Amino acid sequence: MVDAALRSIDLHGTQGLSMRRLAQDLGVEAMSLYRYVTGREDILEAVVARLLGGVTAALDDHLINTWQGYLQSLAHTVRALALAHPRAFPLVATRHPAAPWLRPPLRSIEVVEHFLSALSGFGLSDDHVVAVYRSFSSFLLGNLLLEAALLGAETSPAEEPLDEGDAEVGNADAEVELSPDSHVLRLRDKLSENHGEEEFEISLETLLDRIELQIAQ
Repeated sequence: MVDAALRSIDLHGTQGLSMRRLAQDLGVEAMSLYRYVTGREDILEAVVARLLGGVTAALDDHLINTWQGYLQSLAHTVRALALAHPRAFPLVATRHPAAPWLRPPLRSIEVVEHFLSALSGFGLSDDHVVAVYRSFSSFLLGNLLLEAALLGAETSPAEEPLDEGDAEVGNADAEVELSPDSHVLRLRDKLSENHGEEEFEISLETLLDRIELQIAQ
């Protein structure tokens, strides 16, 4: 079911995915899908989990011995995913996160936990770990959402009511239990802070410095 949903999104985009269309693709009645999910929202959650499920396992073992190499490998791995599934990739950044206080809201708690744990393991302080998460995630998601849009991804919400195949069962978002010793939970206060204006100015100044260097050369 999840594979069929991902194929449908690759072809028609997220707005084109409905329980009725998915049932047609699988050759079953739409109502029969509700034995396994509560609605379209569950399907989208499962698609995101499928997309991000293999990210950490795909990291290059030869690069991740340093924090710089870790970030390089993670960036290229996620970019490869975005290019392989450009119409599905916006779900990674636009779906409401299991931990809604995350800034930016990368959808996979498992990936965020791996990220925070890895950087902490390289000896970075909590403040530095969170700062790197913020700047790296903002850079990565911003760039890849633009690339995905150029490859046909939808960037606006659906305007039509979702077709749930006549089901009366409401949607239910995925719930994630965080381990008490998880880095995501331990750093919750820092991860929930909003430094958008400050980070925007820093990024802008960095960009201007880079442009000035290019012009000088």
